[in-house]
Amino acid sequence: MSMFAPDSTFMRGLSAMIDAIWINILLVVTSLPLLTVGAAMTAAHDAARKSLESRGHVTANYFQSFRRNFVKSTLLWLPFAFVGVLLAYAWIVLQFTPLLIVKIAFSLLWYIAWLWVWALQARFENSVWSTLRNSLVIGISRMGLTVIMAVIDAVLIALIVASWFLMPEGLFLLLLFGCGTLIMLHTPLLERGMSAWL
Repeated sequence: MSMFAPDSTFMRGLSAMIDAIWINILLVVTSLPLLTVGAAMTAAHDAARKSLESRGHVTANYFQSFRRNFVKSTLLWLPFAFVGVLLAYAWIVLQFTPLLIVKIAFSLLWYIAWLWVWALQARFENSVWSTLRNSLVIGISRMGLTVIMAVIDAVLIALIVASWFLMPEGLFLLLLFGCGTLIMLHTPLLERGMSAWL
């Protein structure tokens, strides 16, 4: 099979990379009002999954999911934003050693839920509370997959920091791939973790 044949590994990888960039752009643009971050994250996960399954067009899938999940995703986003601000305040301002374990524990729970909640919202029809609870249940019970996703995130952050100091001209390219690429890389892991729920 030719490298440039539509079904070749190279062309499928190139298509996934282009979709990841476009998902990242859509995610950034639709997150600008801040209130819409939850709907944008859900739509990005839905569009990434359907892209990897070769179902439909990325833009149409993204905005259909954005509209369909807007209310519940926003209701999920608001507590995430509130707790995230509190955690940031605690890490920056409340520099008390006895609080360190509490801050680490809540930060880990927040991050685990964040990794899973948007894919669950995109995939299942549940109450907001059930989706939030399930994100923690699956994230903790599938800890191996959660750790792999965290490592992927850490690698991108490390590349951004290294680029900032060593090669600033590469920073734009990394930001262009950004969250869209992370979501595309997370999607097979998320699908594997949610397989028992399907």
